[in-house]
Amino acid sequence: MIPMDRVMERLDRYFESNDTAGAKRHLEYWIAEAKQTGDTRSLITLYNEKMGLHRRCGEGDDAIACAKAALAAAEREGISGTVSEGTVMINCATVYTAFGKVDDALPLFAKAADIYESNLGGADPRLGSLYNNMATAFADAKEYVRAEEAYERALAVMKKVPGAEPELAVTKLNLANLLEAAYGMADACERIDQCLTEAHDLLETEGLAHGGHYAFVCDKCAPVFSYYGWFRYAEELSKRAADIYANGGK
Repeated sequence: MIPMDRVMERLDRYFESNDTAGAKRHLEYWIAEAKQTGDTRSLITLYNEKMGLHRRCGEGDDAIACAKAALAAAEREGISGTVSEGTVMINCATVYTAFGKVDDALPLFAKAADIYESNLGGADPRLGSLYNNMATAFADAKEYVRAEEAYERALAVMKKVPGAEPELAVTKLNLANLLEAAYGMADACERIDQCLTEAHDLLETEGLAHGGHYAFVCDKCAPVFSYYGWFRYAEELSKRAADIYANGGK
């Protein structure tokens, strides 16, 4: 059996230092081991991680191939209707959305939502992540009302989760982008500015851990702040992320 605790601990260290090349090598090695030993459950987890890494690096073909392999492995494992299956579906749907295959993503999100809502509590961060990713897919499909509803559901869940301020900030910025797309900058400017202000305040929450995940969120948020004219804060976030990565994710 694959020693997944050790594998994931090492993977986290790669992510903390933003070593994507090392993370890829690490995952590829253990995927090969999982295939050789027939450890399908570990293989599914490793595929989930690898498709997310390819998505983060903008490697569409590799991400989609990994998503298809993960779905096939989940089917072989016979985990239908479980939270594990829902997680695989969400990860795959998120990849499809990221690389322009929203029509393939939406059915997977719908199935995953049925599973998660039946099995998870209302304050589970996995449920908030689902709604966030669904909202992005709806927005890409130009279903703006459904997208806004999904973002609001994500916010409602994540407000109950301790330490979720970075995720809430990302959702606020996603909502700002959605409002501009749906209503235009002129009509939505006040609500957009409110989203930006709230995202700023969330990222500046006193006592918030400034580790590798926070650095990743800062990198993700900086271009959005810059787009809306918050240039100094965008530069500060980029610098903050670079400093954290340079210090090994601390």
